[in-house]
Amino acid sequence: MDRTEKKALVASLATVFAQTSMVVVTQNAGLTVASVTDLRRKVRAAGANYKVVKNRLATLALDGTQFSGIAPMLKGPTALAWSDDPVAVAKVIVEFAKTDDKLVVLGGSLGSQVLDASGIKALAELPSLDTLRAQLVGLISTPATRIAAVTQAPAAQLARVFGAYAKTGEAA
Repeated sequence: MDRTEKKALVASLATVFAQTSMVVVTQNAGLTVASVTDLRRKVRAAGANYKVVKNRLATLALDGTQFSGIAPMLKGPTALAWSDDPVAVAKVIVEFAKTDDKLVVLGGSLGSQVLDASGIKALAELPSLDTLRAQLVGLISTPATRIAAVTQAPAAQLARVFGAYAKTGEAA
């Protein structure tokens, strides 16, 4: 990789870091090509990206961005995963790390907040954005159905009372 290619890579990574909301740093020593390919496929399916970048170039790209706090994590064989949906990328990386012990989650950054490995794992346990939306719609619609049931209950009770009076009137 010559100097112009390195400059282009640093510029493209800086652009990515300016537009994304979450970056996860992993250590990938000993991963096979098949494992990395599988991981990349899963990460892409979640709407995220996974890239192995030279630590020095990644540090240059991080300089001046909100993610500059993760620069000390870039030691040894590392890779970066990033996404606009922080829960999705964290879930994929943590789930893959559970199945393949050669992938180690070092930490990451959610905006300017630097997270350690346990913070990434806690983020991965959160429900996805679609699940949260469904729960919110459920919470909003539940009171409306309860109000409808409460307002209909007195009318139903009155109808039963009138029906009972009508039956007693017929019997007499």
